[in-house]
Amino acid sequence: MPLTAPARRSSQSAGARRAGYLVGIAVGAALLLAVNVWPGWQALPVLTGATTQVLWLVNLSLAAGMAANVVCLAHDPPWLRSLGDLVTAAIGLAAAIRIWRVFPFDFQGYWAGWPSVVRAALVAIIVVTCIAIAAHAAALVRRAAAHAAQGGHPGTGR
Repeated sequence: MPLTAPARRSSQSAGARRAGYLVGIAVGAALLLAVNVWPGWQALPVLTGATTQVLWLVNLSLAAGMAANVVCLAHDPPWLRSLGDLVTAAIGLAAAIRIWRVFPFDFQGYWAGWPSVVRAALVAIIVVTCIAIAAHAAALVRRAAAHAAQGGHPGTGR
């Protein structure tokens, strides 16, 4: 698609996109509540005290996703959604890498293969998130260029 072509809108209606943003906000809030308040991360017997070393990034990732959904709920031009997706993916990548490094899990008393399964899942998450970041960055550049070519200004949404 040439850079001067108008940004394509999602095939979803504005109402459907807004409903999706509301669901994203609700899920993020429920996860923050479940991890930090009730029942809390301590309720999972495989998590160690080292979880506190990664918790702030997990919380930041959830909060960033909620914030992006709140912003898009009010105003959702394609370039802004791409920016939100890029930022939340980058924070998610940082959280996944931190979890890999700290590995706050203790699987003693469970199947001996669990550490390998969890590490493999973390590698998959990191790889897929890197791909997502590249895709979101490309979409942001493309959409911002198309938006500018139409005479819009990033702060106005027009």
